[in-house]
Amino acid sequence: MGFFTKEQTPAAGGGALAPLSKDRVKHALENAGWQYRVDSDGDIGGGWENGFFYFFVNGEKQELFCVRGTWYGELSQAEFERALVACNTWNTEKLWPKTYARPDDEGKVRVHCELNVDYEHGLTDEQLTQHLLCVINTGGAFFESLNEQFPEAAAAVAARSAE
Repeated sequence: MGFFTKEQTPAAGGGALAPLSKDRVKHALENAGWQYRVDSDGDIGGGWENGFFYFFVNGEKQELFCVRGTWYGELSQAEFERALVACNTWNTEKLWPKTYARPDDEGKVRVHCELNVDYEHGLTDEQLTQHLLCVINTGGAFFESLNEQFPEAAAAVAARSAE
């Protein structure tokens, strides 16, 4: 058997590649025991300890998977530069997720994380689960670091949720 034979053996435990879909995302979230909701636009989202995440399926063939997280904390415009430094430090030191800060429509600075993958050729259930675990866990770690760097914003979130 040579390198260029037509016989191909899939990797052990790889499973079959299937197209990405919102139904598969929901199924993977359910299998992980995570609660989610679907909003009026059909977007899938859920809340975790320090932030919420949306799970988008986009692209011409619905092949692009974008998970975008938003930290619960809200910062003032005066803290924008500190937020940018926090994001840049994370992006320099960590592989995942990509992080960024930007003002929202109400003038508050919101901090986000994101992980994007092109699944043009499909993916296994295991790959989808790994993608979700990666972004939720690393995004959660990023949000925890924001709680430490911006304790006043974290305290305000805790006070709002106690009401």
